[in-house]
Amino acid sequence: MRHTEFWARMDRHLGESYARVWADTFVIGALDHRTAVEALDAGLSPKEVWRAVWEVLELPASER
Repeated sequence: MRHTEFWARMDRHLGESYARVWADTFVIGALDHRTAVEALDAGLSPKEVWRAVWEVLELPASER
């Protein structure tokens, strides 16, 4: 997964304006208590970050 696909999925599920705010403020335990943005900046793959986001948001399996 590329960063562009990650952000497209975030926008689709949270809305374009809220996705960035959420990703910058919501701390996810599975990402070592970092936000999605912090995890991406630390070098985690967008796919790994998306899996953590997917789990927190309790999205359907089809969105994994």
